[in-house]
Amino acid sequence: MYAFTYQKPKTVAEAAAALAADGDAKVVSGGQTLIPTLKQRLAAPSALVDLGSIEGLAGITVAGDTVTIGAMTKHAAVAHSAEVQGAIPALAALAEGIGDPQVRNRGTIGGSIANHDPAADYPAGCLGLGATIVTSKRELSADDFFTGMFSTALEDDELVTAVRFPKPKRAAYAKFPNPASRYAIVGVFVADTASGIRVAVTGAGGGVFRATELEAALTAKGFAAGSLDGVTVSSDGLNSDIHASAEYRAHLITVMAKRAVAAAG
Repeated sequence: MYAFTYQKPKTVAEAAAALAADGDAKVVSGGQTLIPTLKQRLAAPSALVDLGSIEGLAGITVAGDTVTIGAMTKHAAVAHSAEVQGAIPALAALAEGIGDPQVRNRGTIGGSIANHDPAADYPAGCLGLGATIVTSKRELSADDFFTGMFSTALEDDELVTAVRFPKPKRAAYAKFPNPASRYAIVGVFVADTASGIRVAVTGAGGGVFRATELEAALTAKGFAAGSLDGVTVSSDGLNSDIHASAEYRAHLITVMAKRAVAAAG
């Protein structure tokens, strides 16, 4: 690793101030992406700002039809939470499918969405459920939060503090995983929400996105897997790599969407 300073603030304000004072500083939450990146010398931040000692950033609460998850909450805690399993079982199942037990017991929801890996699972859950991202400065809809590959609307000195998920009428997540990393080659989160049907796709493009053609079919024909028969997704702009071509990913989007709808039904 390269040399860097290490800071462990006690409050969100202190962490934000540390980031504002050093434009090359990086935040450490669970460290599941940043630490390997540092070890491979793919990043050389001047400082690491560790959020692990800030009280109040971890935890799960349910109030009415809203599930609020603190940014430092581990994937395993979400997966095993009776509150999440009862209110939004699809979100608990999504968390249980992230990586392996080691990753799930270190990685955090805030770190996952702030990093916005194009094959990560949580962005699909956030976008599919129409979540609200709460930061140290403001509140952002998931539609506005994710802006591109490894890119979000977060400002340099802004931190994710919590995510609020509205309880859907029904929802499910289906993923075609890379057998080694468990990242999504294609993952599709389908939700029947109070504001309409939402279909979010991860793994296929440069970041999470909504499959509007699938949303339209499910809205017009009914929330059933058969409603997606004959509906195709364009491969234009989709990822093509050693794991899957753009055309195969386009095919998988419809297949995973059908599985998710059937599971939610």
